[in-house]
Formats: sequence, structure tokens, C-alpha cells
Amino acid sequence: MGWLNKILGGDQRGQIPEVDDTTFHEAVLQSALPVVVDFWASWCAPCQVMGGLLRDLAPEFEGRLRIVKLNVDHSRTMASVYGIQSIPTVVIFKNGAAVDKFIGLMQLNPLRQRLERHALHQTKEAA
Repeated sequence: MGWLNKILGGDQRGQIPEVDDTTFHEAVLQSALPVVVDFWASWCAPCQVMGGLLRDLAPEFEGRLRIVKLNVDHSRTMASVYGIQSIPTVVIFKNGAAVDKFIGLMQLNPLRQRLERHALHQTKEAA
């Protein structure tokens, strides 16, 4: 049952930080790093799967982009501002602006490639 627990969000290791209506501006719009915002809800099974994929990818992008999640049931203002009508929806922000958005599940490798396009690239000396 370990794999099922991981897919459904029961694995607590490597949790993605949560933002809400009050912390969104500072955590997302003022971030020096690109920020991936996972708009989700606890009752949404596809959201749980997407959250697991993002959790798995987070270590690969550490220091190059930030991944956070926003519960649309608890933070309706930001969900409304960004036109979130279906979940899961992922919006990628750079320099305070939404630059990419996709709705629904994405397989791991295409998701990795999408995030890579927006991540900061470091030279070997800086890594």
C-alpha cells in the first residue's frame, strides 16, 4: 500500500509548501525564483496525483524554481483572480507574472520538461 499512499498524498516526506490568499503576494509574486503554483483541493483525486508528481520533481528543481500549492477551497480570492475553474491547474509565475498555465494531469516526463523550460539554469560553478 506504500505506492498508493504516495500517489494519494499520504507520504509526508518532501511536502510542498502551501500558500493562501494572505501569503500569495510575497511567496509567489515577489519571488526571485520562478514559482509553480499547484491549484488543488483535498477532495480532488487527480489533484492528489498531480501533487505527488510535483513532490517527486521538487528536489530536481531546488534552487532553480519553487513549487507551492494553493487549496482553492480555502483561498478563493487567488483562485478567482487567476481564473481557476478546473483543478488541478498549474500556473507558472516569473517576475510576478503568470507565464504558463495548464489544466489537468500531465505525465511525469512531459511535466518535467515543462518545468525545465521555466527553471533558472545554473552554471556548473554555481551549482
